[in-house]
Amino acid sequence: MSSSPLFTPVRLGALELQHRVVMPPLTRMRSRQPGDVPQEMNAVYYGQRASKGGLIIAEATDVSEQARGYPGAPGIYSDEQVEGWRQVTDAVHAKGGLIVLQVWHTGRISHSSMQPGGALPVAPSAVAAPGDHMDIQGRPVPFETPRALREDEIPGIVDAFRRASVNAQRAGFDGIEIHSANGYLIDQFLQDGTNRREDRYGGSVENRARFLLEVVDAVAGAWSADRVGVRVSPWGHFNGMSDSNPGALFDHVTAELGKRGLAYLHIVEPRADQNSDTNALDPNAPDAASRFKSRFGGAVIAAGGFTQATATGAVAEGRADAVAFGRLFIANPDLPERFRRGAPLNRYHRPSFYGGDARGYLDYPSLDSEAA
Repeated sequence: MSSSPLFTPVRLGALELQHRVVMPPLTRMRSRQPGDVPQEMNAVYYGQRASKGGLIIAEATDVSEQARGYPGAPGIYSDEQVEGWRQVTDAVHAKGGLIVLQVWHTGRISHSSMQPGGALPVAPSAVAAPGDHMDIQGRPVPFETPRALREDEIPGIVDAFRRASVNAQRAGFDGIEIHSANGYLIDQFLQDGTNRREDRYGGSVENRARFLLEVVDAVAGAWSADRVGVRVSPWGHFNGMSDSNPGALFDHVTAELGKRGLAYLHIVEPRADQNSDTNALDPNAPDAASRFKSRFGGAVIAAGGFTQATATGAVAEGRADAVAFGRLFIANPDLPERFRRGAPLNRYHRPSFYGGDARGYLDYPSLDSEAA
């Protein structure tokens, strides 16, 4: 048994973990079509990566048809989807693991081919993301200029997150994570590069944070705050994001979240390039977990370019309570055990990250299968 700080128990709200090696939400675009329904293959995948007392945060999941932005990403708004997710939670619980569902609305990071009736994607303001996205067939297409949401539409989206929380309970999840990072709808409201509104959801930091806090309160009201986490990406530029004063923005956001008794705050470190295979880190980027942990006042999961050694240091020094490893978990279904034993790690295969079949999804070897 390792004596590493990564292998000590920790409590995240109502979630009691036996170790601190977390699997973060990883979009893989392998739900059953049509209907964006989790299927048996997904249950096998998550079951492979479950460990006793370990936490998995399931991939970003659409709260409504309008929330869709990636072909093959799953949903949590139909009874069929709930039943599909039940297979997944059963597989994780059979291994003694815990699993939380990340829920999102992609906002402008979508395409009209994925929207009900072929409508434009929605966003806080009519500001297009730079570059290309993909259509319902997965073909590259330029980002469209989204339609700015009317103020009277926003309560309906808040309620879609609330319903997603209720459905996640029905599906057997242990909690829910609200995706407020990486340039999707909630982050688009937070940051002034994408939020040009002049109503009560735009302008000041307090107004731009309003939508996130309404979603958090609705989700916590439908379940309980100590089973709710929030993911944020301060100083993040993914999906064309920017803010004129991100330090002040996320100081306010994390302090407000800290008043709500949540299970955890999940912080994506700005130093890491998630699209790079070099794992080169920006040494000049702020240490977001250190800065905002004290503002939040509760448990923090840090993510972004960690190795076993740097994660051990972050936990030992109190900069994070747990650490999430994305690409390493894709390639190493038994990642915690490999860390525990000091075993070598499998290399991940980036071309099979998104969409496709069981190849690059279910066929990474575990230590037990290698020994056999």
